[in-house]
Amino acid sequence: MSKSRPQKQTLLLVGEGHDEEAFLKYLKSQLVGREVGLEVKIKNAKGKGAKHVVEWTIRQAKNADYDRVAVLLDTDQDWTPAVKKQAKSKKIIVLESDPCFEAMLLRLYGVTPERDSKKLKRQFEPYVNNAATNSVNYAEYFNPDALKSKRHLEKTIDQLLILLNT
Repeated sequence: MSKSRPQKQTLLLVGEGHDEEAFLKYLKSQLVGREVGLEVKIKNAKGKGAKHVVEWTIRQAKNADYDRVAVLLDTDQDWTPAVKKQAKSKKIIVLESDPCFEAMLLRLYGVTPERDSKKLKRQFEPYVNNAATNSVNYAEYFNPDALKSKRHLEKTIDQLLILLNT
């Protein structure tokens, strides 16, 4: 008599762009082991605002049967009540980066984010070794222990850690 293994839960996790994708891949590598019982697929919607990210995710979710679907997106472009409603109707968990991903992560360290997006990107660069698209560069400041200790500061980080079973 063979023992059947418990079925793994599946999660489609979509990042708005390349930086979010790198961050999510880093977290997955650190938090989602074989013993967790969770299979995570990370995809990149390649930007273009919240509306595009939600619509792109809806199309991706049709390609496989995921238990849960979530998006990490910026709220500074196209994040409207209609887009929120569309995501909710498709049971997409929205992880809001307000107003954007870099600003959310900087606030974890008590840094007031620049309002100008170019200045904000430059302000964020030292926290990711000047390469936000390289997942290993999130290890120093945004490792699981750091995020867990600061999760109370950003609802989105807390939601993300909960999704990843931590």
